[in-house]
Amino acid sequence: MKTGRRSFLLLPALGLLARRCSNSADAVPERSTRILCGGDVMLSRYVGAHARRQSDPAGPLRDLAPLFSSADIAFVNLEAPFSDQGRFVEQGMIFKAEPQMIEALRVAGIDVVSTANNHARDCGRYGVAFTLDWLGNNGIAAVGTGYTAEEAHQGAVILRNGHRYGFLAYTYDQSNGNHADRDDRIAMLNPEHMAADVASLRSRADAVIVSMHAGVEYQKQPNAEQRRFAHAAIDAGASVVIGAHPHVTQPVEDYRDGVIFYSLGNLVFDQFQRQETQHGLIADLHFVGGKLVAYSTIAVDIVSTVPRIASSVASG
Repeated sequence: MKTGRRSFLLLPALGLLARRCSNSADAVPERSTRILCGGDVMLSRYVGAHARRQSDPAGPLRDLAPLFSSADIAFVNLEAPFSDQGRFVEQGMIFKAEPQMIEALRVAGIDVVSTANNHARDCGRYGVAFTLDWLGNNGIAAVGTGYTAEEAHQGAVILRNGHRYGFLAYTYDQSNGNHADRDDRIAMLNPEHMAADVASLRSRADAVIVSMHAGVEYQKQPNAEQRRFAHAAIDAGASVVIGAHPHVTQPVEDYRDGVIFYSLGNLVFDQFQRQETQHGLIADLHFVGGKLVAYSTIAVDIVSTVPRIASSVASG
């Protein structure tokens, strides 16, 4: 369990998928470190509007707060920058999360987020820095972007149970069709640069988890770019690759000594037009020291943008 900011009772892992590395997920060694990784969290547009109507900015993750807070480390992909400038965003493809929506991450005990995605620059250069400031002020680490290009590639290391767990993040796109230039404060999907980053982080961490924002939206299978990058990350020394962007779930692959979740799908989103975007997965990882010993997935259903443990799993 987390020490310092939060302390909660450990909940059982409920999942669609359970695989073993050296132990099964229901026979995890007693002193393991549990890391939960969620998919795309978008706190703008209808999600933000709904939270304002309910006067509850923590609402989007309130139902899953006991689960996420039970983990030693909780991670999600943050799919909208924060900004305190401009009007509320309630429609369109340019996202902006209002500062108070940080409460959704706080109530769930989220420790680290990826900010490297195609919406990273939706609030301009100001939004990139404001998001980093706002997350840091609220005790949440960000990976994949930084105040400098060097910082964007440094990653974050979180100490739990006497061991160091490192996180890195990368994106296939940073402009969302709105910028012709390149902001080097956002880590791009370059296998060679990523491999160097993993090697560097391994000198400071016992295990490394890489977030990969890539793929084709709504496609149920990973494409060649996803496979190449994910395999390169494991080859470089990462234990786990967490995929985001397709907004639907994609397969899980055991590769060498690691595991690849090609896409966890949505966690908090307002894509009502497609049934498949209303379901996602949470990766449930168990480490003993720096070794991944077991993993499973927890299925979630999204109801009016709010994720809950899937009813078929909860009742099973």
